[in-house]
Amino acid sequence: MTQKNRLAEGGRIDRSRPLGFLFNGQRYTGFAGDTLASALLANDVHFVGRSFKYHRKRGIFGSGAEEPNALVQLELGGRTEPNARATQVELYEGLIASSQNCWPSLEADLGAVNSLLSRFFPAGFYYKTFMWPPSLWMTYERYIRKAAGLGRPPRERDPDRYEKAWRHCDVLVVGAGPAGITAALAAGRSGARVMLIDEQAEPGGSLLSRKGAIDGAPATEWLDRALAELSSLPEVTVLPRTTAYGYYDHNMVCLIERIGDHRGGSNGGVPRQRLWHIRARQVVLTTGAIERPLVFSDNDRPGILLASAIEAYVNRYAVAPGRRAVIVTGNDSGYGAALALAGAGSAVTVIDLRTEPRGPHHEMARTRGIEILGGHTVARTFGNGRVTGVEVMPMTADGEGVAGSGRRIECDLVGMAGGWSPTVHLYSQAGGKLRYDEALAAFVPGNFRTGQHLAGAVCGSFALGAALAEGFAAGAAAAEAAGFRTAAAPVPAVDGDEPSPQRVLWVLPSSKPLGHGGKYFVDFQNDVTAADLKLAVREGYRSVEHVKRYTTTGMGTDQGKTSNINALAILSETVNAAIPAVGTTTFRPPYTPVTIGAFASRDLGDLLDPIRRTPTHGWAEKVGAPFENVGQWKRAWYFPRPGETMHAAVNREVKAARTSIGIVDASTLGKIDIQGPDAVKLLNWVYTNAWDNLAIGRSRYGLMLDENGMVFDDGVTTRIGEHHYHMTTTTGGAARVLGWLEEWLQCEWPHYRVFLTSVTEQWATVGVAGPNARKLLAELTSDIALDDEGFPFMSLKEGHVAGIPARVFRISFTGELSYEINVPTSYGLALWQALMTAGEKYDITPYGTEAMHVLRAERGYIIAGQDTDGTVTPGDLGMDWIVSKKKPDFLGKRSLARADTRRDDRKHLVGLLTQNPSEVIPEGAQVVGELKPRPPMKMLGHVTSSYYSPNVGRSIALALIEGGRARIGQELHAVLPDRSIRLTVTEPRFFDLEGTRANG
Repeated sequence: MTQKNRLAEGGRIDRSRPLGFLFNGQRYTGFAGDTLASALLANDVHFVGRSFKYHRKRGIFGSGAEEPNALVQLELGGRTEPNARATQVELYEGLIASSQNCWPSLEADLGAVNSLLSRFFPAGFYYKTFMWPPSLWMTYERYIRKAAGLGRPPRERDPDRYEKAWRHCDVLVVGAGPAGITAALAAGRSGARVMLIDEQAEPGGSLLSRKGAIDGAPATEWLDRALAELSSLPEVTVLPRTTAYGYYDHNMVCLIERIGDHRGGSNGGVPRQRLWHIRARQVVLTTGAIERPLVFSDNDRPGILLASAIEAYVNRYAVAPGRRAVIVTGNDSGYGAALALAGAGSAVTVIDLRTEPRGPHHEMARTRGIEILGGHTVARTFGNGRVTGVEVMPMTADGEGVAGSGRRIECDLVGMAGGWSPTVHLYSQAGGKLRYDEALAAFVPGNFRTGQHLAGAVCGSFALGAALAEGFAAGAAAAEAAGFRTAAAPVPAVDGDEPSPQRVLWVLPSSKPLGHGGKYFVDFQNDVTAADLKLAVREGYRSVEHVKRYTTTGMGTDQGKTSNINALAILSETVNAAIPAVGTTTFRPPYTPVTIGAFASRDLGDLLDPIRRTPTHGWAEKVGAPFENVGQWKRAWYFPRPGETMHAAVNREVKAARTSIGIVDASTLGKIDIQGPDAVKLLNWVYTNAWDNLAIGRSRYGLMLDENGMVFDDGVTTRIGEHHYHMTTTTGGAARVLGWLEEWLQCEWPHYRVFLTSVTEQWATVGVAGPNARKLLAELTSDIALDDEGFPFMSLKEGHVAGIPARVFRISFTGELSYEINVPTSYGLALWQALMTAGEKYDITPYGTEAMHVLRAERGYIIAGQDTDGTVTPGDLGMDWIVSKKKPDFLGKRSLARADTRRDDRKHLVGLLTQNPSEVIPEGAQVVGELKPRPPMKMLGHVTSSYYSPNVGRSIALALIEGGRARIGQELHAVLPDRSIRLTVTEPRFFDLEGTRANG
């Protein structure tokens, strides 16, 4: 197919490299250097998508990251990507794209019925509609979820590769427009390490799209010279196709570099994208500005674009998007598009909101024979699949109404120039405050942080000469702040680029009242109109953040880049407050969407997390033990003998630990070495019980709470010396506990003299449990007294086991006589083998994590994170005994005094016994009191731990049940998808109720 709108010459495309692509199944051609949007426009395709709510026809609107309409589904299979902006998708051979949010097709979309029923779908309708009756909530949810979203996520594995990189630099310049290039030149000439990044395929910014002169020559010639100099500077790195999406504390800026997106297919073996973490001594933001649209009746038809986008398509991509154009403007920017179109042979009419427009741009347009209608407004537009005309009318002097009769102008293209909004997103993310500039009718940066510099349009300096000068100044200041000396450089000369005063009208007047006979769109992606904003105010919303959420303005994938200021202005007029008083919404990262694969990078599959193995891992593999993941650790699950099922193996292991000797590798326990004169102060703060009187060589169980009084970890801590403690934590909670302790020490108690060291990997731990454990250990040590008086329960002895220096703790997680032997990790396997050899006469039995869970559940011992879920207090667990009544304070104590944490009907940890002793309840099963034939039923709680116990001779379970302690003896039911299980509530202990077996 011929490219109907492609100009015969000009542009920055490579006409020697034609590229074929598919859009909605139709084959088209473009050229290297095109975007998908420019190639579609070259082929006279304007109608490319449907809006989110009303499914109205939408066309290409912008030329970059601001695009709200032209969102497409790219490629197929694992490489498919939803919501790709056609304006930023670089064309490559074989590209496949399709419209989204339409069914069965773009032209015949059944969802378009929403537009006909739009009066029933005002702002916030979903908050009022889907509330009654409750019996239909599940039905509502199913259809709402089906309707939500735009594109489709991939169902197959992504075949591409992603990378991550970390870099330090002296000066990071974000934005390679005129100001960014001069900033990089000034900083680079000083010898500083400079990184210049820009989201476009080539540096240059507005110089690529606008015709102008610098130093008396075409601006592109100056650009080529500047880029050549930058490439010659050894410490300067230029990264095109790279977006700064997040600006964080201490000048940490995160970037996403598109390395292979423009190549297509397998990307030639290179990564598709790279995620950069840049730590810069100084940051220069030259992020430019985004043109804002005008709000008038039916301003969303395909063929209505931003004027700056039209100028870009003509000058950069050699595409004339229309042959009969109307440019609606309140400033000089619209004339650039008008002159570009006129130069391309299109007929142009300019509708200037200013009553008496003047200035060089106006005179140039007059000279070119362009019709200019000053003081006029667009009252409405015409067209279906594409705009076909506009009705223009003269305005009253105040711009609030129309005067005289309307005139219809036939056209196939409309350009809007409503002014410019500085791209302050990154600046705001970094904590910068904004101020409202009345002359610009825009928010501009109000204060610069240390290590931060801004220049160009982001500061409201829209003139080219000012941008170049500010860029040089900012780059030099950044380099000097980084410790480099700079030399003065001449600023390039630019003639006649000072803009004339603009006229700002937030809603263009029409002959019909707002909301009657047409929709005045503010947010094009979410179908938010001026009438919606006014409705939100009438319904009581005043805060801009509330209005945003109620109407969804600014919540699309473009994050309000084109709609925010118009929405704020309309809101301010409606509530009769100044725009600064209304405020702004919060700019959050990412600036533009980032591919999830880039965040994951190579951290996939086995590389997702470090794989940690215990010293006995190889031995367990050889004997055929399967493993389960516990945190980052691989732990032996059970040790089957030939022909033995898991159930039989676990039963055998559990019985052995109660009747003779069981042995387990417990090296994965978190271990933290705590030293310092204030160590006991720390322990008293983080544990609920008291630690002042713990003797050297003795151990104590402790429970940790968060600030809300909820259990988040537990463990045993032993006093090694006067100011030396050894703390153990749950396997999965080790890193979290260490981080928790460090946070309090560094942020709240920096004066405490305490030092923490993770020693989890330093010590291998072998647990020996059972009636014969003391006999076995006695055969392997000669310098550790094992009698009850010399080595009582909850104490530590140091000596040798099997000739290996060891710390032996007499503590028990099984309820049996138990010892935990800690030796240097390199001796872990040797210790294990020595114990296994010496224990053969006792039929020593290795047991895995499943048997360990059964043993601890028989005694009612909890596992933090399994029997607790962040909403459980010590009282809920029946562990009030561990909460000190004498300590003045500890973390979470005040929260335990809240009325809510003292309610009798809170969920309590209880035991459950099934009516059928051999039936094991699935963990996570919901428990109900009254059993009904079908939902809804009141859920009382859920099963946290459930096993078959060969020592009890039946299944046992622990559960968190509402008012559980008062329900002991009651019958309840566990509800499963295919059946229910009758239960009896019991105490959460099932074996050795007196607790004597740990004494041997």
